Amino acid sequence: MKLYITLLLSLFGWLQSAQTPRVFMIGDSTMADKPLIDNPERGWGQLFPLFFEKGVEIKNYAVNGRSTKSFINEHRWDSVLAQLRPGDYVMIQFGHNDQKISDSTRYAAPHTTYKENLLRFVQEARAKGANPILLTPVMRRKFDENGKFVDQHGDYPGVVREVAAANKVPLIDLHKSSEALLVKLGPEGSVKMFKTTPAGHYNTLPQGVEDNTHFNTYGATCIASLVAKEISEKHLPLAQYLAKTPFEGKYRFDLPEIYEPHFRRDTLNIADAGAKADGITLNTQIINTTIATCSSKGGGVVLIPEGMWLTGPIVLKSNVNLHLAAGAVLQFSASHDQYPLVETTYEGLRAVRCQAPVSGVDLENIAITGSGIIDGAGDAWRAVKKDKLTETQWKKLVASGGMIGEGKDSSGWYPSRNYYNASKMKLVGVIMPGKKISDYEDVKDFLRPNLISISSCKNVLLEGVTFQNSPAWCLHPLLCENITLRNVYAKNPWYAQNGDGVDLESCNYARITGCTFDVGDDGICIKSGRDEQGRKRGKPTENTIVDNCTVYHAHGGFVIGSEMSGGARNLFVSNCTFMGTDIGLRFKTTRGRGGVVEKIYISDIKMKDIPGEAILFDMYYAAVDPVPLSGEKREAPKVEVFPVTEATPQFRDFHISNIVCNNAAKAVFIRGLPEMPISGIFMDHMTISAKKGIECMEAKNIHLSDVHLLIKDTGALITVRSSQDLTFNNIRYDQANRFMTLQGEKCSNILVTGTDIRKSKEGTQFTAGATNKALQVK
Repeated sequence: MKLYITLLLSLFGWLQSAQTPRVFMIGDSTMADKPLIDNPERGWGQLFPLFFEKGVEIKNYAVNGRSTKSFINEHRWDSVLAQLRPGDYVMIQFGHNDQKISDSTRYAAPHTTYKENLLRFVQEARAKGANPILLTPVMRRKFDENGKFVDQHGDYPGVVREVAAANKVPLIDLHKSSEALLVKLGPEGSVKMFKTTPAGHYNTLPQGVEDNTHFNTYGATCIASLVAKEISEKHLPLAQYLAKTPFEGKYRFDLPEIYEPHFRRDTLNIADAGAKADGITLNTQIINTTIATCSSKGGGVVLIPEGMWLTGPIVLKSNVNLHLAAGAVLQFSASHDQYPLVETTYEGLRAVRCQAPVSGVDLENIAITGSGIIDGAGDAWRAVKKDKLTETQWKKLVASGGMIGEGKDSSGWYPSRNYYNASKMKLVGVIMPGKKISDYEDVKDFLRPNLISISSCKNVLLEGVTFQNSPAWCLHPLLCENITLRNVYAKNPWYAQNGDGVDLESCNYARITGCTFDVGDDGICIKSGRDEQGRKRGKPTENTIVDNCTVYHAHGGFVIGSEMSGGARNLFVSNCTFMGTDIGLRFKTTRGRGGVVEKIYISDIKMKDIPGEAILFDMYYAAVDPVPLSGEKREAPKVEVFPVTEATPQFRDFHISNIVCNNAAKAVFIRGLPEMPISGIFMDHMTISAKKGIECMEAKNIHLSDVHLLIKDTGALITVRSSQDLTFNNIRYDQANRFMTLQGEKCSNILVTGTDIRKSKEGTQFTAGATNKALQVK
């Protein structure tokens, strides 16, 4: 009996191990695991598990300083070999230390000893039933005085390729792919991949270090991503275990990697510099001087300790982390006199505005972190509509000062007469030829600043802080690269005009993760400039991840536009929740913008109580609130065909999946232009309860699959107007008076499959020139 149990346990263990892929890694320091505490260095093998599904066992036996020769002579290969079993993988990367001709314990001549050792690894791994994979050595960073990349590996990469080809061993050409990455980043940009660190950042490196061989976390992740990508591209058996993302057809290595700044440990406390936390003393000069001093000494942390710190505008500096301790409130002055007029941008155009409470231009390595609060005193800047307040709130606001509008504007409150007068003008603050900044003084009250304005900066981190009560937009990164927002809370009154949460404009490599937004306008918004100025700038927002965010009140949960004239692409949005936003997913533009929005991937979105559309594409944006106020009447725009020019916007190649919405006014609304239909929209696995169903006009190549609609309205479940090449597959619904209405002679090639349209009372209807030839039901 004992023998029987032992055999069963052995069999179970063998089956379990057979189902668990194991990857053994042998190599040098560029691959090896490194200490995690107080150490910037990481081997790429250390980050490699990020790119595999759970259950894959990565066993990293790479060791600092080893060559093929020393790895064998120290019996490290024997240790790995003893563990191998059929089906295992062995990834082999050496070369850096085999080159060391002055060290007889490590040197292995490329065409003899090195080649023989590689062949030994391959043959002995195969003898154990394992699968060897050869990797060419990863590049060191070296550029000559002209900025040309210099290869330092001699014949070694070629030998690896020869052994792989001669013995039919899978090859990962990391030498080639890492060179391409370093060349792309250039002499300056590539530094951020490596261990190179200034003095004062780590206790283990008090004097800092210049190291162009070993990677930091960001660099190691980038290299591991290259390896995973090549495994996939070469269809190696190991590819079946690569980590997938929520986005169909996309793997972890397809997502952008975002670099985060690191700072010196030196800390300057504003209280030590004489700042007072009494909520009365203006600390502007002390705070700005402390930040400038910190930056001039190589950077570090400027601490805002617990307390109420009144201040005017603050200017960030490179290499400084502005840290707000728990209980710290950085309260910006309500006095407009504290905020001089400056040249900046607003809503995608060059403009004069009041200086932002917090600003930074052309900086590197900046952060605002901690758990305190930054308050922008926005109540002193904003006009408010009476319809958006209770009677008590309205009376209190009127009693505070300012003025009520005149005539048809009497339902609005304005902070001052100058503000009111300016509100009647067009393009207020937009820079006009021949005008000086001083020419805008008479409308200064109207030129509200954004709370945080960060322009043309690299390596930005906003983490943990609450940003609230902004005069206009809350967070506005413009033309920034490598920017991270993590666990921030952006909070504005729900009635705050232009009170957006974050507007990411013409930024590259960004991540917004774990953040909460409860604001007066769009929650998370992607922009890239407006009209001709935006097109001339030509900088899309791209390579951006938005995940694990919650949006409460906002005009839209996740939004693109309307100022998107520079385009947007490669955006990845997942695991977000929208609670009561006017619209859930909101994509808006209008004629004159131009710009191409494409390659947008959205998955796993939860929505509840959406007063407007769960999903909206609209190319007739009219700069009004997305949900009409009580009694407000709006007419549909007149449909006219305009010539296609550079000012014609485009929405294409959107992938939206795994959407759940409970209680929206309308499930999906798509409205393109007759001269430029919205195209290439793929939506699947959606469950939406709403008053109205799906409306699609001036669109083509739209595909909906596995959609469950719970619609209260007794009209058509789906309305299609002037659209072509649409597919509706497996559309489930509980009831409908009519399944589909087709309108317009332009309707063609509309296919319905896997759907019982007989459940509706009237089936389909054809109007305004549409005929039954346009529809095919299978």
